[in-house]
Amino acid sequence: MTSLTPGSTPSAGALSSGMERRRAPRIAPLSADIYTQGNRTVPEVSLQDLKARARKPGEASFFYFDHHFQFNAVKVLPGEYFVSGENIVIMTVLGSCIAACLWDSRARVGGMNHFMLPESDSTDVSGRYGSYAMELLINEMLKLGARRETMQAKIFGGGQVMANFTTMNVGERNTSFVVNYLQTERIPIVSEDVLDIYPRKVVFFPATGKAMVKRLAHAHPEALAQEVRGNAATVAKATSGGSVDLF
Repeated sequence: MTSLTPGSTPSAGALSSGMERRRAPRIAPLSADIYTQGNRTVPEVSLQDLKARARKPGEASFFYFDHHFQFNAVKVLPGEYFVSGENIVIMTVLGSCIAACLWDSRARVGGMNHFMLPESDSTDVSGRYGSYAMELLINEMLKLGARRETMQAKIFGGGQVMANFTTMNVGERNTSFVVNYLQTERIPIVSEDVLDIYPRKVVFFPATGKAMVKRLAHAHPEALAQEVRGNAATVAKATSGGSVDLF
């Protein structure tokens, strides 16, 4: 498995060709001094307290204890989001959908969404569509003290996970949308694992900005012979902020 390396933004033609994109960062990350933890203590929260809280529309509500990471966790389902500055893991599983993980380096607040299509063709306004999901995620982070100028993003998903599901190019459309949206909002993408043919499991630590991704079994067995062995290879340094590791 190769490491993520810096690269420029591909053209629209490159996106439509289905080329694999695993480059980071696309936009220069924020200066290194903002990654220092300082004296801020990350708040702890019990599973009982998480489950007892009132939930907003679209906010993830499936809480559990993750034995792998030994953290309380929340699973974000399609159309949902979750924002926190607490010592918790946010997790989701993606196919052609996209999850954007945003982190504010100074407020130490992070969040994740999970959307299925770029925009709605009707009056349906929900987190299933990227245009609403991104706005909702940013607004909820602002409510917890985040600021746009100190936000950074990591994006995941957009895979062509079904061999015959090519006519709509859903994964490519979702990927193109989130890249363009974040560029318009001037939020740098510091890491990404998008496109290709794999479903992905993504975990995100909102207080530190650390993200990890695991490629799952896919629907293209003929491609297995071409894959480099070593699914647990580290693709970036395990530091908070600009890192994405395979696990």
